[in-house]
Parts: sequence; structure tokens; C-alpha cells
Amino acid sequence: MKRRPNVIFIATDDQRFDTIGALGNPDIRTPNLDKLAARGTSFSQAHITGGTCGAVCMPSRAMILSGRNPFRLEGLGGNIPEDHATLPETFRRSGYDTVGLGKWHNGCPAYARSFTRGAKIFFGGMWDHWNVPTCRYDPTGQYDNVINFVVDFFNTNRTLPQHCDEFDPGKHSSELLTDAAIDMFSDKDARGGAPLFMYLAYLAPHDPRTMPEKFRKMYDPDKIPLPPNFSETIATNYPLMIHRDEHLAKYPRDEKEIRKNIAEYYAMITHLDSEIGRLLDALHESGEEDDTIVVFTGDNGLAVGQHGWMGKEDIYEHGVRVPLIMAGPGIAKSAVNNAYVYLYDIFPTLCNMVGIDIPESVEGKSFAPLLDGLHGDIFRDELYLIFDKFVRGIKNDRYKLIEYRNGDSPEDSWTFLFDLKEDPWETENLFGKPEYDDIVRHLRKRMLFFRDEWEEPGHECGKDFWTRFALPPE
Repeated sequence: MKRRPNVIFIATDDQRFDTIGALGNPDIRTPNLDKLAARGTSFSQAHITGGTCGAVCMPSRAMILSGRNPFRLEGLGGNIPEDHATLPETFRRSGYDTVGLGKWHNGCPAYARSFTRGAKIFFGGMWDHWNVPTCRYDPTGQYDNVINFVVDFFNTNRTLPQHCDEFDPGKHSSELLTDAAIDMFSDKDARGGAPLFMYLAYLAPHDPRTMPEKFRKMYDPDKIPLPPNFSETIATNYPLMIHRDEHLAKYPRDEKEIRKNIAEYYAMITHLDSEIGRLLDALHESGEEDDTIVVFTGDNGLAVGQHGWMGKEDIYEHGVRVPLIMAGPGIAKSAVNNAYVYLYDIFPTLCNMVGIDIPESVEGKSFAPLLDGLHGDIFRDELYLIFDKFVRGIKNDRYKLIEYRNGDSPEDSWTFLFDLKEDPWETENLFGKPEYDDIVRHLRKRMLFFRDEWEEPGHECGKDFWTRFALPPE
């Protein structure tokens, strides 16, 4: 019987959908991701659902790892309980050697039961890329190595407890994790003849956006074009405009400052691309490339000046769309698929691809039939999108409706309707124009359908939104 294929799952942090050269961005340099796209299938409409808190990466990664929607996680996703099977845990139970490297924002117990090996584990959300506190793999699963850090010692003496066994001072996180991944991939003796499942979660391109100087010099901020939806401020008095991401640039947004931020964002991604290239070169040289499924994706998008935002506290396209490339045996090459998929659909898809039963706790849908390039791009008709207790929306094959609710009064409410075919940058609000009233009514009904389908009122954040917000009567 032929051995099941290896799987290398690469997740980046805060990488937006339109940050790969070969997929339509002429201003960024990503030669290695371009090659990966040529080797496989890229999903142009891959989405997160949004997040149930400002730290979107935590629920987003919990959804990827558990295959569950945001309102059926435990809390905000900071832990994945035992009755929610994780993706690596499922592969481990099926005989895979499972390796976990890098960022894990979903609880030590879930990590411990998911992996047979690991290295350079970061239990947290973000850090200085040049001095990341990491953990060694603990076969006991205790991870009781908690020490105190004074994170902002220039301004405060507040300490932060952090899991940490070791530092690699002065070594960038992208290089640190790539070195560890290559070492663990190359150690075939440790695999014991089993196929490999590697979960490699980078901290880049999340801020603080620092990278080796040669990559910074690749981008001249003065030559970086501003996005068509650049705005000096946001269109609502949304309370999360005071979230930490939004302090990365001053209000009103200054064009020169935003260009600098975009240049640094691109430089982070180009450096990351270089490191991913080293890993993919090692895979090629190993002779296992044809027997390995590679998945590349990001955990959420990032605005960097679009619509007046800097972070990901919204459900505009720049916040919820992410890159997704899959390459390997049985996957069409140089293909772009426009199917609407959620990242939590990857879990059942990979199970189908390697012949593993999908756990009952998984709610995502497998899009494995689309990967051969012969079955079109019909998958999900609509996508329900959420952010915290403030924003809900829905997107179909043409229109997106966004409902902001910051309180109980009309002054705290905003509705946006965008025609994504005519206006992909979401710049013209069609809400309030009589000719679109029927479309708004239809989309609002669909929002109610998903609210109930996902059992949203049973979740604290969903209950809060829908208690404050009632759709107008027909």
C-alpha cells in the first residue's frame, strides 16, 4: 500500500490576499510564492469569517485548526477543547509524524495533544521579530515554563507572563522558524518511516515590521502607489479605531506615512518569501516534492491605509480575504480557482485528500473535488462575515452588505452595500438608493439565516450584537 503524502502547512500572520506578485500585484516581489502558485492551485476568494475579538488571529487559527465556525469555538479560540479534534491531532491519530513550529495562539493543552515533535514554539500573539521567546518541545505536555517580561520598559513596569525556554538573540523570526523547519523535515530518522504533517506558523509579516536591511531597500516608499480606497479616516465612529493596530499611523492618515507602512509591509513579505523559498528548495532537493502537499495561507488580512484602517478590525475585502495556495499530488498546476471558501474548509479538504475520516466535530466543507482543475469553481454561494460585537455582513457572487452597530441609537448605526463586480475596492456605498432596496432586504434575510444556522446568539459576542441590533420590519 502506498504511503500517504506528506503535508506541509504554512501559515503567515496578517498577510492580505493581494500580496503575491504572480496573483496580480505588480508592486511586490514574491518569486518563491510565484513558483508555488505555478506548481499548484491558488484560491482567489479564500476568506476568514472574521473574528470574535480584536486579536483576529486567535479565533482565525482556532477555526483553521478545528474546522469550526467562530461561534462554536470555546470562547474566543484561546483554547481548543478535547472534544474539538484539531487538524494535526487528526493526522497524528492516523499515523502521521506531526511537527509543530512557530506561533501557537490556541492553548498549550491543544498543542500538546496535536504534535509528536516540535521546536521554536511561540505561545503568544506577537513579539519583537529579532528576539522571540520560544519553547522547546515538551513530551510531557506540561509547558509550565512561564517567566516574566517587561515588554514596554521605556514607558511602564508592567510585566507579562510568557512561556519561554530559550532565545536566539538577533535572529529574525522568519529565519529562525525556517531553519527549524528544514532541520525537522530533514531528520527522516525521527519520522520513523511515517508520513510527515508539518504545521509551520510564521510571525511575519505582523508588526513590528522589521526585516533585514536589504529587503527594506527593495521598496522606495515614494514609488509605492496608494490603494484606490485610501482614506484619511474611517467612515464610522467605530470604537475599535482606538485598537492598538490603529496607532501604527496617526489620524488623519497621511499619504507619505501610509506609503512607508506599505513599503515595510511588502518588505516583510519579500523577506518571508525568501525564507519560504529556502524551505521549498529543501523539499525539492529531498526528492519528496512529488509526494508532499504544500498549503500556504494567512490567518487574516490587513488594511494598511485602506478605508482609513491600519489593522484588521473590519470585514472589508482587505480584512477577510487571504492568500491560499495548494500544491502537490493530484492538484492542478498554474490554476486559479474563484470558489468562495473559508479557511476552516481546509481541515476536511486535507482529510479527503489523504484518505482520513473527517472528525464529527468538524463543520467545514471539503473542497477537494475542485483541486483537479476539472470541476469549476462552484462551492459556497454566500459568505457570512463577522467582527466582534460590532459588525456583521454577507457577501454573495456580486454584492456585499455590511452592518455596523456601535450602540442602540441610529447615530451609532451604519449600513454599506457594495457591488463587488463594479467596485472591487468597495468605494461607493449603494445603500439608500431605492433601486437596491430589494437586494438589501434579501441580504438581510440571509444574514438572519446564518445567525441562526451558526447559533450565534448562544455566543457572548453574537448575543451582544443581535441584542442591540434589530433588522427593520418588512
